[in-house]
Parts: sequence; structure tokens; C-alpha cells
Amino acid sequence: MTKIKMCGMMNPFDVISVKEMNVEYAGFILSSGFRRSLSYRAFSDLEKLLEGSTVKRVGVFVNEEIEFIDKYYDKNIDVYQLHGNEDNKYIDNLRKCIKKPIIKAFKIKDIHDVIDANRSTADMILLDSGEGSGEMFDHSLLNGIQRDFFLAGGLNPENISDVLKKISPYAVDVSSGIETNGKKDITKMEAFVNVVRRKV
Repeated sequence: MTKIKMCGMMNPFDVISVKEMNVEYAGFILSSGFRRSLSYRAFSDLEKLLEGSTVKRVGVFVNEEIEFIDKYYDKNIDVYQLHGNEDNKYIDNLRKCIKKPIIKAFKIKDIHDVIDANRSTADMILLDSGEGSGEMFDHSLLNGIQRDFFLAGGLNPENISDVLKKISPYAVDVSSGIETNGKKDITKMEAFVNVVRRKV
């Protein structure tokens, strides 16, 4: 069954909703400068709400110093997601500090991006159209992917069924597609989960 990652957790409502839906991954933006960015204190308060669940905490970082990631977040994160220009050397150096899975995100614009994704030394890859663009990329490029992947970019409750009829990702990643006026919408969240899990 395709797994689900809901990203951009910002408040207790978001986290409790994800926990109650038993979504597999919850994403927290831990680099500054983005609309959904969290301070360490805010993240610490929110991640505690997932205690007792099987939901994995995903810390999302963009072009951060490895020392920053290691110093502040190692004890609270289950999976690290790199969403910047981090290369294989960076990933290999990060592994010297952390012993947890690493997801590397790739913006898929052409076949060269697909080749880079295939060659990544990260444990998992995430394929996206950009940083929160809310738009899909050309899914025909996925024919060149040779490994399991998270699929992101423009997904929502209305289109996810058609997407999954054509593509079989390891997981789907959604954020803006389950929001209304910039906030997580419980109706959209439930609808997305139900479609992915074939309950409707």
C-alpha cells in the first residue's frame, strides 16, 4: 500500500489530525525562511504530540550546516529530509553524525534530474516540482526512475486517484493540497487519506 506523508505541520491541530489518521510520515520544516518554518521550541512542543503513535517525524532541512542539524535535532527526528542543493558528499558526511534514514528531494525538470535522483546515496528520494510550488511536474519522466520514491508536487484529494492509477510510488507527499487559506483542512486531509487507502 502506498504510504502517506503530510508535510508542513504548523500547530497542534495538524499533528493531532495526522496522528488520528495514522499517516505514516509527518513533515516539519526546520530551516528558517519558509512560510511553514518552525523554531526548535515549536517543533519540540509539536513532536511530543506524536508520542505513542507509529507516525514518523520527518525533519525537513534546506542547505543547512551539518553541525546545525546534528546539534539540535538528532534526538527528535526519525527521518531527515534534505530539500536543497545537498550532494552525495554532503549526505555521506551527514551520515557520520546521524544514524537515521535520509530522504533527498529532487526538483524534476528534465531527464538529468532523474539521473541525479537515481544516483543519490540517500536512503530514499523524493521527486517534486519545486519548493512548495503546488504544481505537478511531467510524470512521464518517472519512466526513468529505477528506485522507490516519494511523489510530491501538486497532489490533492481531487487528482490523487488518477495519479495513482498511472504511478506506483512508495509514498505520496502532500502539503498545500490539503490546505484551505494556508491552513491544514481536516476535510481535505481525510479525503486524501481515504483515496490513497482506497476507502472511497
